[in-house]
Amino acid sequence: MRLRTRRVIGVLLLCSGIALAIYDRQIAPGYGNTVNPSADVKLEPSPGTGSDQASTEPLAITVLDSMPVKGRAPKTDYKRSQFGHGWSNVDSCDMRNIILHRDLKNVVVGGSCKIMSGSLEDPYTGKIIEFTRGEQTSDDVQIDHIVALSNAWQTGAQQLTLAERTALANDPLELVAVDGAANQAKGDGDAATWLPPNKSFRCQYVARQIAVKSKYNLWVTQAEADAIHRVLGDCPSQQLPSPTLRAAGG
Repeated sequence: MRLRTRRVIGVLLLCSGIALAIYDRQIAPGYGNTVNPSADVKLEPSPGTGSDQASTEPLAITVLDSMPVKGRAPKTDYKRSQFGHGWSNVDSCDMRNIILHRDLKNVVVGGSCKIMSGSLEDPYTGKIIEFTRGEQTSDDVQIDHIVALSNAWQTGAQQLTLAERTALANDPLELVAVDGAANQAKGDGDAATWLPPNKSFRCQYVARQIAVKSKYNLWVTQAEADAIHRVLGDCPSQQLPSPTLRAAGG
């Protein structure tokens, strides 16, 4: 009897192992791989892979059509510190390194959770960037705010509290690791003035912008709404990412 029980348990454990292996293979393309599995930083889906799409989320076009459309408010009094002083920390790790860990593959983690190197499949340009931390190389990969903070300031963020603006600026939904040159080219542009050169990412890009603006009760300008409509015309079934898209410690 005991022998039979042990055999049953063994079969169940084997089946569980196979199921976990299949599940891991299914989600692997959207996850970074680390050579330091003991690091405190957890791995979450990369926003550039489409893995953040959930069948229960609304269509991007539906949410866009429900958002208020207004002109830009004056940029008066805007400064980066209106959204907090730099990156926030989560469990002693700053959001830059958290997002690098989420979005890069083959990550090497150094002391204090610093990402020393990794490989980025850049969603903005479609190219592969081999990232190495250093004075001359760290800016090769930058963390972009999907909705530029100055744009957020002019489309409703002035009415938020400092705590709410700080949360927006450090929200994993709002952040993505990208090619540094592409990030600089974007500047504070909205969808009417700048879109990723990688056309295959544009639907996800504008969906993320809608998600961020909707989550923080921001509005869109008419030109911005028109530009997003044009993008979504090629992908009318594009859904919003989850508003709780997470990164390490989130």
